Order: sequence, then C-alpha cells, then structure tokens
Amino acid sequence: MSVSRRTQTTVWTGLWTGTVPRERTAHTGRGALHGAMTDTTWFITGCSTGLGRAFAEAVLAAGGNVVVTARDASRVQDIADTAPDRALALALDVTDPAAVTAAVAAAEERFGRVDVLVNNAGYGYRAAVEEGEPEAVQTLFDTHVHGPTGLIRAVLPGMRARGTGTIVNISSIGARISPEGSGYYSAVKAALEALSLSLRKELAPLGIDVMVVEPGGFRTDFAGRSLTQSAAPIEAYADTAGKRRIEHDTAHGTQAGDPAKAAQALITAVEADQTPFMLLLGNDASDGFRAALDALRAEVDAWESVSRGTDF
Repeated sequence: MSVSRRTQTTVWTGLWTGTVPRERTAHTGRGALHGAMTDTTWFITGCSTGLGRAFAEAVLAAGGNVVVTARDASRVQDIADTAPDRALALALDVTDPAAVTAAVAAAEERFGRVDVLVNNAGYGYRAAVEEGEPEAVQTLFDTHVHGPTGLIRAVLPGMRARGTGTIVNISSIGARISPEGSGYYSAVKAALEALSLSLRKELAPLGIDVMVVEPGGFRTDFAGRSLTQSAAPIEAYADTAGKRRIEHDTAHGTQAGDPAKAAQALITAVEADQTPFMLLLGNDASDGFRAALDALRAEVDAWESVSRGTDF
C-alpha cells in the first residue's frame, strides 16, 4: 500500500511501516544509486573470499567505487589493483572498535563518503547449545552483531548529513530455520535482523535504507575454511547437532548458489526504487523461508484462542 502526499510517501511492506522521501535527486536517498553507479561508494567487509569478494567485483564491474576489507589487507589487494582509481584495500578486524573508526575515516577521506555499507564479514560456528564454548560464542557475537553495529554507527553521521545511504546486513537463512547444531550462529543472525528492522524504521524518514540479506547455500569457503565448531562434542547429540559437524558435512563445493549471481541480485535490490527489507538469495533460502513461516503460522493459528484469552 502506498499513500502519496506532496512531500512524502508512506510505504507498507508487510514487515514494517515507514516514511521515505518521495522524490530523490543525485546523492539524495536511493536516487544516488540509480543510473549513477560511477558516483557511488560501497564499503564491504569480509572481501577475501566468497560473497564479499563477489560483491566487490560486481560493484567495480558496474563502475562503482569500493572499499574492500579483510583482516589481512594483502588478501584483497588484488581486487583493488584491478581498478586502483576506484578501489581501496584496507585491513579491518570488525571486532576492533578503533580499527572500525579508522577504516571508515580512510574511506571517507579517499572517496568523500560511504553510500552503501555491506556488513558481510563473518564465519560459521557449529555446536549443540550445551556444547557452546563461552569464549567462542562471545567472539561470534562480537563479529556478527557488535562489529556490524559499530560500522553502522561510524557511517551514519555522514549518511544523515547527506540524507542518503543504504545499509546492507548479510544474515543467513539459518536465522529463519535454525538447524540443529547452528543455534549460536542462528542467534547472532537473528539478533542482526531484529536490530536491522528497528534501524530501518528509525532511518526511513531520513532517506536511508536498511536491507537484510538471507543467503542459502553458495559455492564459497563458508562451509570450508570459514566454518568452525565446538572442540568437544557430546555423544547425546550425535543424531542431531552431531550430524552437522564438519567431519560429517558433504555440502562443501556442491552448493547450488552462484556468488556472481548473488552479487548482481544485491546490486539490483540496492538500486531498486523500493529496496526490500528482506532479500532471499537462492532457491533453498526461498523454500526454507516459506516452510518456516507456514509452520509458525500453523502453530500460531492452533493456539490463537489461548493467546487471545489473556486480556482483562
């Protein structure tokens, strides 16, 4: 539903309600991206491999500027070398607040602004909830929740001043389906999604978009080098979480998802007149999302009379 007024449009997406400026010009709101990719600067974390690398390469191919980051800058320098006038390689540990501040400052000094922030850096962690190691779980939250929020806080002053910008938080279909053995990973992604929805509502009146991306399985290093797990499995979970431990995983290298196509889908969504809050990537993600929603709706319907019987 869209209700047009002279200066603003109220948009209902089924997930959120917010107001966004009706008309946008160059460097104002989404208009900064449409047909002007050469004037758009993207800041992407976790670019050494996988989706992050594919995102960066696609932005450069489309003529945009890109700041590519990784813990070790030498692992992304080759991306920057393909377009040295439009790319900047930076070392960034997203769990280090000082490094986050310095990286955003370097990006703004080089290109003048950050138009699109893509919080992509991350890794997997598999463990039954009981098996979770406190230090490993803390690091997981630091990487997937506190790191992205630090970057968001760092880029927002510039975006607010310009009345333009897009924040993209890469989540996972795991946040929706919560497989056995992925409780902690699903939890950090669910936290990022909940934060993103509130952020979208807060920033919509300011002309800034927020989008969550839930990828399914893509042919990247995520199920290989980027996947960790608890050190000591508990036998009681052998038939649940245990089946998803790395030594039993046969999916790596056979995933259906094409990172290059994911990157094109991301750019299409960011440049759209109405950027979605939720972008699913992959048939497995779409199928899993709908199945999870259907199951949840069925349970809510079954208990509706009890739920509605609690008011005075």
